[in-house]
Formats: sequence, structure tokens, C-alpha cells
Amino acid sequence: MGFGFHKEEKEIIEEVRQLLKDTFGIESSVKFHRVKNSCQVLAYSRIVARFFEKFCGKGAEEKRVPYQIFESEDRIIVAFLTALFKGDGSNKGKMRISFDSISLNLVSQVKMLLAYLGIMASIKARVPKNKNWHISYKLTISGKQLFKFNELFSEFQAPIAQQKFYRNDTFIWKNYIWFPIKEVSFEKYKGKVYDLTVEKDASYVANGIAVHNSAGGSLVSYLTGITNINPIKHNLLFERFLNPERISMPDIDLDFADTRRDEVIRYVSQKYGQNHVAQIITFGTMAARAVVRDVGRVLGYPYSFCDKIAKMIPFGYSLDDTLSRIDEFKQAYISDQKIQKLVDISKKLEGVARHASTHACGVVISSQPLDDIVPLQHPTQDDKAIVTQYEMHSIEDLGLLKMDFLGLKNLSIIENTIKLVKKTRKEEIDINKIPFNDKKTFSLLQKGNTTCVFQLESGGMKRCLRQLQPSTFEDIVAILALYRPGPMEFIPTYIARKKNRKRINYLHPKLEPILKETYGIPIFQEQIMQIAQQIAGFTLSEADILRKAIGKKIKNLLVAQKEKFIQGAIKNGVDKKIAQKIWEWFLPFARYGFNRSHSTGYAIVAYQTAYLKAHYPVEFMAAVLASEKQDIERIAFLLEECKRMGIEVLPPDINESFENFTVVDKNKIRFGLLAIKNVGHNVVEAIVNERKRGGKFQSFADFLHRISPENINKKSLEALIKAGVFDKLEERNKLLYNLDKILEYLREIHRSKSNGQRGLFDGFASQQQNTLSLKNAKPLSDHEKLSWEKELLGLYVSGHPLQSFQKALSKITIPIKKIYQEVAETNKDGFFSSPFKKSIDVGSRVKIAGVITRIKKIVTKNGKPMLFMEVEDLTEKIETIVFPGIIERHSALLQENKIVIVNGKVDLTDNIPKIIAEEIEELIEKS
Repeated sequence: MGFGFHKEEKEIIEEVRQLLKDTFGIESSVKFHRVKNSCQVLAYSRIVARFFEKFCGKGAEEKRVPYQIFESEDRIIVAFLTALFKGDGSNKGKMRISFDSISLNLVSQVKMLLAYLGIMASIKARVPKNKNWHISYKLTISGKQLFKFNELFSEFQAPIAQQKFYRNDTFIWKNYIWFPIKEVSFEKYKGKVYDLTVEKDASYVANGIAVHNSAGGSLVSYLTGITNINPIKHNLLFERFLNPERISMPDIDLDFADTRRDEVIRYVSQKYGQNHVAQIITFGTMAARAVVRDVGRVLGYPYSFCDKIAKMIPFGYSLDDTLSRIDEFKQAYISDQKIQKLVDISKKLEGVARHASTHACGVVISSQPLDDIVPLQHPTQDDKAIVTQYEMHSIEDLGLLKMDFLGLKNLSIIENTIKLVKKTRKEEIDINKIPFNDKKTFSLLQKGNTTCVFQLESGGMKRCLRQLQPSTFEDIVAILALYRPGPMEFIPTYIARKKNRKRINYLHPKLEPILKETYGIPIFQEQIMQIAQQIAGFTLSEADILRKAIGKKIKNLLVAQKEKFIQGAIKNGVDKKIAQKIWEWFLPFARYGFNRSHSTGYAIVAYQTAYLKAHYPVEFMAAVLASEKQDIERIAFLLEECKRMGIEVLPPDINESFENFTVVDKNKIRFGLLAIKNVGHNVVEAIVNERKRGGKFQSFADFLHRISPENINKKSLEALIKAGVFDKLEERNKLLYNLDKILEYLREIHRSKSNGQRGLFDGFASQQQNTLSLKNAKPLSDHEKLSWEKELLGLYVSGHPLQSFQKALSKITIPIKKIYQEVAETNKDGFFSSPFKKSIDVGSRVKIAGVITRIKKIVTKNGKPMLFMEVEDLTEKIETIVFPGIIERHSALLQENKIVIVNGKVDLTDNIPKIIAEEIEELIEKS
């Protein structure tokens, strides 16, 4: 055992040695260090060492606070921290108190103990200049926290008079902070959320944390750094989050960067112990459609029969609802005994748990080992994660702390955009300090150019933004709350009032300050609470009960609340008739009312992504493409957006591509090497690392000399060649024609290096490379290159097979996108009318041209083949159904990568436009 001291602390050294002797009966010695001004008291006893290890951790990096300290009264905590600060703290006239340790665990727990005492502190990692030293963590108490610190720690009196206080807007009177919190908080959980989210430097998150529930209304969460939402500035209510009448645990739903969510869960497990943390199980139940299909399968009914019955059931309907409301389903049930049997059995199983899976975000944290409280399991045989066997409501009923950790892709996009901007433009962006009145950002929003902008990229939302012309951050908050089923009907009124086309009338003058920002329309639950407070004299806690009663339609509670509201209004000087009018008027709004804190939190992320797209479009789109690299359909859509923005997306290149999409010029993005099929992470890592080490590859032979055969094989090399990564060094077909020779050459280089000949020829690299002579081959056509691009990247990048035909086809065919616009999208959102007259509808005959990108073949009941074929043009892709008669006439041209003209009829089965082919012909380019 070693106890560290400064070499001048002789009295304390002797005191510790005496305590070791008196308490444990063991002798000790003092060892002075040559370099540092420190020494150690060394004692030897396996039993005593195990005792200290049990309570305080093993080794300097594993130090921790004994758990008994957390259960002690404040005076014990103060005494414990005083001892720690004396050993590793400082107050060297620098107007702060600090504490250093190489144990992150210890420093974090000290911060937690300070939080228990009402003192907030910050932690900063300190990377040593000497690589042999450990990284250390410094906890600092400064600013107005020192007032409280000086009160409790009489032996440390920081010179507050010399302090410079920054961010005065974030500090408020201490009575407002401390006493209300203690009144409504749960003492045993105090500090845990703060500890988790602010510890270290918030390295788990892109730019702070997106909070997507009422926690945005908590001033404490803002002051401690859990949220970046100032509730005073945004007019949010703490009582919507927590109040004395609420008996359930306060809930903070957190969004982390999606690529690092698992890291957060691992951290929590390490922090509180693996047996104290688990994810939560969720049970998939048999919904009406699924249960009909499952029961039909067990009964041996044909799939097509069960599928037909299942499709009669509207989404969200139960079997009883469908029987009572859907006449077609009811008639089928009455007239067919087979269907009657199927439905009767299905009704008994409807709602029964079908399978178990892991909740998308729920994590449970316990102060006791979870094994003692709840049964646990692995989600599947192969999954090593641990989940509870109770679902989330039962977990909460047991009194356990449930937290929501979500991975939000947009936070990763923001983080990666900031990194790219720093790399390409040498600019540092603090995303939390961007101006919220930026003209360029609002111009982008007003034009509806919001593809890839969080929450604002749907077609309906774009049209809504173009009509609304948002000019303030409040407009974004409002539209996120309004653009939902129900309140959507108020959008035209909101827009008309914003543009002064409709007059705003208030039933009572007290309503104006509450509803002025939303043009007289109550949109948010917080506004309902404020109306109850101002009109009827409710406390905000009482107003929250009213909000809950209206939102959940609790009839008995609503009757009592109505009487209480009207009587309170009369007592508050409001006429009874006016009070009744206000109640009747705001009731329907209140049912649709949205959580303003939630809307504000997401509006901030929406604005941040819009700001980055407006100011750094190339870096932003590169980050978006990287985040969607697994979704080929989405990538194809994003490439179209890049084209619209004037950004060129280039195919992969051996000297410019990295793992993922990256910016290579002012308005150019280069495909990543990992996007190529059959090219693994190890190959890409080897290529990128070698290029960083030795510079760009000067020739194909240079590439072979610098990449080890261990890192590349025939399959991956062939994929790289076909994808065109070596096009600037050598022609594709020439490389493929000589592939066996190239592989033999690569093996020969490896054998030479293994035999120690590398040093002999180092000065003659160019001569070595010239020994690779390749036979000539016929160059590939553009069509063949594009076919390989499609095969290996999943989409066309450098061009499109239809480009050379575009001018001629525009006179005889229609773009596929037009079919979607006129058939699928018109009046999609209910309140927007089509801006053009429709020329295409269901049943219309159309002629399209495109490339066959996918073919699915089935056999009909008659034993004849039928095709479901995907045809893609320069604008969109559409499913084309080909019946047996056409297959017999055109079997030779019905192949993938063929360019065809299709005459057919528009169909809308399952609300998705399709083409039923009537005639197909191949399009061939003249030589």
C-alpha cells in the first residue's frame, strides 16, 4: 500500500504512520522520490490492502469514493472532501478550488458529492506532454459556486472578491434554485443525470445533447449543461417537467450522436457497474393484420387468401373495429365459414405477445444489483447485451430509474460537418453560438430547400414552409408542433394571421401576452397552462393537472376542472360568460396541444442543420451522405439533391477517396472506398494509411509495391478496378485482362520483401515498377463502365445510361417523377391543393423509358412466369408489372441493365404508383 504526500508534510506523514500502527498494527516506511517533490508511506499487509481495495479501488487509476460516503450526512461528506482537497486540491491565489487525479472515476464521484451539497463543478481532461505520464482529470470549482463552497468548507476560503463572473444571464438568485428543487426532487437520485451527461467534456455528443421532452423547461438542466435550451428565453415552464403534484420520476429523454449511443451505454455500465445497468425488453404483440396471417398459416390456408383478408383491415383498426365499421369485411365474415373461423380464432389471439426485442431507447439504472430486483436475459442467443424481462411500465412500477438514450443521426451529421469544415476551411464552428436570426438560413427555409434538414424535409413540410415564409425561430417551433394530424387544420389560419390576411381577436386582454407569438392560436400545452394561471388563478402545478385531464380526456376530472376554472376566473375578475367562452374555445386546441419544450429542442436541431446547409453546403452534404452509406436508395436521392445544389459527386479514386464521403474541392464530394462492394474495412484502412505515410500512388505498379498482399486479394482488387478507382493510373479493361499476371506480380514482390531483398532495390524503385508490363485490351464502353458502377456502388455516379438518349426521349416519353407527382403526391397533406392541372391519373396510359435495375420473378397459379421489374430513369424509379403474354414475346430483352421503353397503364395498388406493362421495346444506341 502506498500513500502519497508532499515531502514537506512531515507531521501528516508521521500521523498516518501512527494511524496505520494503532489501527491495523502494521509498520511502515517512507520512500522519497528523486525527481518529484513527493514521497510515499509504504506499508505491507495483504489483509489491510484488500480492505482498502474493497472500499477505495485497486491502483491509482481505479480510485473511487467508498459507497458509504454517499449515504452519509452532509457534515461527513464535507469532512471527506476537505481531506481530499488538502491532499490533491489547490487554492494558490488563483481564485478557484481544484482537485486533480488520474482516476476519472474518483474525480466524477467527487463532482457528484459536490452536487449533493449544491455545488456545481466542471471537469477537464489534461493530456500530458510526456507520453510516459498518465492522462489526468482536473475538477474546478469557480464562479458563483464559490459562495456556497466557502459556506460549507471553512478551511478553504477562495477570494471571491477577485472573481470575474461571466454569463450573468445564466445565474439567478440562489433561493430560486435550491429550495424549490429540494421540495420536488427525489433525494436518492439527485445528481445522477447531471453526472452522466456533463461529465468529462461531453465527448459522447456532437454539440451538446438534444432533449426531446419537457426537460427543456428545466432551468437547472440548462445551468448544469444537460440541455442547451434557455427556458427563460424560450418561455418554457419547469412545472411541465416536474412539480409537487407529480409523483412519478422526472424524465429526461436524451438524443446522442447515433454512432456513439452504444458508447454511452457502455460508459453507464462501467460507471455504475454492469450488474446495475440493463436495457429494457419490449414485446411485439399480434396486431389485427399480423394475427390473421399467422392463424391462416397454422390452419393451412393459402397465403394469398389470408393476405387478401388481412389487407381489408385498415391500419390501426382492431378486428372488432373492422367488423363493425368495414362493410366489405363484415360481409366476407358472414358469408364465408372459412373466413369466420379464421377471424374468430384471430380475435382470441389478438394483442397476445408474439416476440420479444430490445426497447429502442430505454435503459434502467439501479443502485442495487439488478439480479436482486428483476429477472434478466440476453435478447437473443448471439447477442451479449443484457435486457430486463419486465417491460418499461413494470420497471417504473418497481421504482427503478428508467432513462431514454436515443441515437439521433442528425447529431452525427452536425458533428461530422463541423469536422469537415475545420479540415477543409480551417474554421472552428461552435454550433451552440450560431445566430438565430441568420438571413441565409431563413432564406433556405422560405424557399423550402430543406432536404436533409431535421424534421423539415418531407414534401408537405416544404410546401408548408414556402407558404409560411418563416422569419423567426418561433415560426420553426410552431410549425413543428402544428404539422401533425389534428392541429394541421390550424396551419392555414396561422399562415393567414402571420401575413395579416386575417385579424386576430382575443376573448380577454389577459390572453394577448400568452398567445401573441402564435398569432392568437393556442398551439402548446404550456400556453394552456398559462391561460389557466392568468385567467383562473391556477398555480402552474394545478394547471399541469388540467393539461393532463384535457390531453388524456379523463371525463370525471374534466368536469371538476371546468367548474374550478370558471369559479377561479370569476374570482379573478373575469365575467362568467367570458370564462365559459374561453373554456369552450380553448378545449379543442388543448386536445391537440403540443409540448413546447419538445418542439423547441427539436427546432434547435432543425435550425442548426439548416444553418450548416446554408453556409457549408458541400461539407454538410458529405456528412449526410456518409451517415446514409448503408442505404443505396437514400444515397441515390441525395445525389439528386447534390446535383440540384450544384455539387458534383465523383466516383471513388485511389488517391482522393477515404473511408467515407469526403470533400475534395470547393464544390466536389468524392465517394468513399468503403462504399464499394467486396472491399472490406481492412483493405481500405491499409490503402488510406499507406497514402498518408508515403503520399499519392504514382502508378498502378507503385500501388502494388506499397500494398501488402495480406491486405488485398483477388476479389477486392477486382472490385476496386471495376469501380474505376485506378482510372487515372490505368484503363480498367486493361487491368482486368491482366488480373492473373498482376496477382502473380504482387506475390513476387511479397516474396522478395520476405527474403530481405527490399533494401537492395530501394534506390531502384522506378526500375522495379517498370518490370510490370501489361498486354493491351479493348477499352470499355461508357455503358459497360456504368453497369459495373451500378453493380459495385449500387447506383450510377459518373453518369446515367439514359443521358445520351435524353433529348430524343423527352419528345416521346414522360419522366417517371411526374407520375408520382400527379398520382401519389397531389393533396397528400389534406390542406394543400395541386399547383398544376392533372394530366395523369389511375388508369392513364403512359410511355416511359428507363434502365431495368431489378427483376423479381414469380410463378402464377397457372404455372406461368410473371415479373415485377424496377425501371429507373434520370428522375425516379417505378415498379413495372409484366404479365406472361409480354414475357413470351420479349424474354430476351427482359434483363437487368437493359434500356427499355415501356407502354403501360398507371395502377395505384397499396397507394403506390405502378405501371402495368402493355408493350416493351429495347432502346439501342446507334454506333
